[in-house]
Amino acid sequence: MQMQVLTAASSLPRATLLRPAAAEPWRQSFLQLQARPIQRPGIMLHCKAQLQGQETRERRQLDDDEHARPPQGGDDDVAASTSELPYMIESIKSKLRAARNSLGETTVSAYDTAWIALVNRLDGGGERSPQFPEAIDWIARNQLPDGSWGDAGMFIVQDRLINTLGCVVALATWGVHEEQRARGLAYIQDNLWRLGEDDEEWMMVGFEITFPVLLEKAKNLGLDINYDDPALQDIYAKRQLKLAKIPREALHARPTTLLHSLEGMEDLDWERLLQFKCPAGSLHSSPAASAYALSETGDKELLEYLETAINNFDGGAPCTYPVDNFDRLWSVDRLRRLGISRYFTSEIEEYLEYAYRHLSPDGMSYGGLCPVKDIDDTAMAFRLLRLHGYNVSSSVFKHFEKDGEYFCFAGQSSQSLTAMYNSYRASQIAFPGDDDGLEQLRAYCRAFLEERRATGNLRDKWVIANGLPSEVEYALDFPWKASLPRVETRVYLEQYGASEDAWIGKGLYRMTLVNNDLYLEAAKADFTNFQKLSRLEWLSLKRWYIRNNLQAHGVTEQSVLRAYFLAAANIFEPNRAAERLGWARTAILAEAIASHLRQYSANGAADGMTERLISGLSSHDWDWRESKDSAERSLLYALDELIDLHAFGNASDSLREAWKQWLMSWTNESQGSTGGDTALLLVRTIEICSGRHGSAQQSLKNSADYARLEQIASSMCSKLATKILAQNGGSMDNVEGIDQEVDVEMKELIQRVYGSSSNDVSSVTRQTFLDVVKSFCYVAHCSPETIDGHISKVLFEDVN
Repeated sequence: MQMQVLTAASSLPRATLLRPAAAEPWRQSFLQLQARPIQRPGIMLHCKAQLQGQETRERRQLDDDEHARPPQGGDDDVAASTSELPYMIESIKSKLRAARNSLGETTVSAYDTAWIALVNRLDGGGERSPQFPEAIDWIARNQLPDGSWGDAGMFIVQDRLINTLGCVVALATWGVHEEQRARGLAYIQDNLWRLGEDDEEWMMVGFEITFPVLLEKAKNLGLDINYDDPALQDIYAKRQLKLAKIPREALHARPTTLLHSLEGMEDLDWERLLQFKCPAGSLHSSPAASAYALSETGDKELLEYLETAINNFDGGAPCTYPVDNFDRLWSVDRLRRLGISRYFTSEIEEYLEYAYRHLSPDGMSYGGLCPVKDIDDTAMAFRLLRLHGYNVSSSVFKHFEKDGEYFCFAGQSSQSLTAMYNSYRASQIAFPGDDDGLEQLRAYCRAFLEERRATGNLRDKWVIANGLPSEVEYALDFPWKASLPRVETRVYLEQYGASEDAWIGKGLYRMTLVNNDLYLEAAKADFTNFQKLSRLEWLSLKRWYIRNNLQAHGVTEQSVLRAYFLAAANIFEPNRAAERLGWARTAILAEAIASHLRQYSANGAADGMTERLISGLSSHDWDWRESKDSAERSLLYALDELIDLHAFGNASDSLREAWKQWLMSWTNESQGSTGGDTALLLVRTIEICSGRHGSAQQSLKNSADYARLEQIASSMCSKLATKILAQNGGSMDNVEGIDQEVDVEMKELIQRVYGSSSNDVSSVTRQTFLDVVKSFCYVAHCSPETIDGHISKVLFEDVN
């Protein structure tokens, strides 16, 4: 969808993005913080004393190289942004904490506020006056310059007309603010014809039901509107058609989404309907429906609900309230995908604990107190809670299935793209004990999304977001098991619309805790810092590669870059450089030794070299210079240096042992099919470089849980390495069925990483196993061209 600046009524497109001139609310408080001094964290390399001077000299040279580079466009802005990152993080934390007791950070709906303004005073004794005069005041204060009411940042004709008509009717009902209602009426007269051109995909919720009711009220008030306009005749027809499809008994039998638009219904049995009130006193969390019901019944709980709403929103009310579950879950999802969730661990945990309390066996609703559940919020809760270790059952999805098809709400008129997209994402976080329903959900959602992509229809009925088509395509092209964190974040930085995204209810609304410009700015600054550090580390790694002459052993510079990318795309935090570089160097050196061993295998001499390497690793007075073969000598030196560089004290023995076990997997018969053993070598190296392995080594030796993690990882990566070899021209034997076998094992691995109750293995160590396995899945899933494209985008293309 192309967004254009609104210039004149005659040239309005159907959906137009308007950029407000006012600064974002966060900037005022943020700028007040800028007087504080900025402290820039340094970079530490994990190395032994005898190598520290050499690494330090390289670091200085790299810093000089970095400063000597010509400046690129936007460098000043990037530098300012990255230096402000700590204060942006604090500002976001403050916002998240301030909303911890909120029932939803959303914007006011002029339409719903108008219905509240229409309520006659309940204790007026026959005298007509508004029950909520503050709603009238809100309407008077919030008319847009063109005379309309509605979303100020985006133009969609249904949003503007239903909000404007509601406000004009409210002002005319009480005979107040004559000039403002005249301007609003003129706007309606000038733009009514646009309804005939409106986009069916972006219909306001219940528009064909509620808009005619407001027109009838306007007609009774004598407002000058062309009630016979052809565009209105079509809406009248749609209303009659939709009302005819609503079973009256079903409306009164149980809580359904129909309660949300009760203000557009006729012949209602209020005694039966009031039994479906939410615990907070509303009808389906709708201020408009609740206001209409209050006018008809005078119910005390409805009155209290509306008083709470307008008190919390300065006289107005949102289109849906509360939206506390939706608000919390979607904000956590955005922070995770933007790659900055690690800064907000306590806030996120508090939000998820809140959501977990509101997840029932029947699912979850957008508001914790709303009895009508939906698959969208349920799927988001299921995925996030599972990924954070909560015990949630996949059986919750059976409530949204009928005859093999899945729905968001029972009785829905059309399917939601985002509901199926979020359900597809959730279905991939599967455990072995889950019933077949989760796999059925995955297959159904994928087929639906693929069909929508094939027809070019990747817009949703509930949100207007330019990045949504790209989000869906990424999810279809890269399943969760083959999606690396930094790749997903780099792509999502271009997909996330921040404050430009608008949600569709009875009118357009914004979710300020979900779509926030500060999130995007902080995420870009954080990713820029990551790229700066990555480029330094890459130059250092390239020097190490050249210094050890590894190119002579068949390791190309592109292979070195790919190894570093796989490590950095998984382990990206600045304080984990030792783990990241340990992973990369180990992968590179393992490739070099493997290449050399394959050459020896041709004449049956691989065992001899393997034995010499193992013997050397077993000896503490090992001298690599004693080797007579120059190629072998250079590999021995590189291996000795790597162990010295990445391990201290007893950890050095552990790293030697890890390499010995890897080398023992090489025999003349194996011909280098050691993917599983290489995966375990990487895991052990990462754990040793982090310091976790040494502190927990003894307990891990006796841990059945750890042993099973090694078995699964080795089995999966062995299969994936076979597939990768076949894709690169190797034998196609035993390749068939690998994907299905890996998927089965992935379920157990996910459960052991996120669903295990055992404390034998730390959560970070469990994540290491998953990171390494996912890197194998990624390489097996992607073409070399795709990987190269991701390397360029993640490491070298500046974030705009």
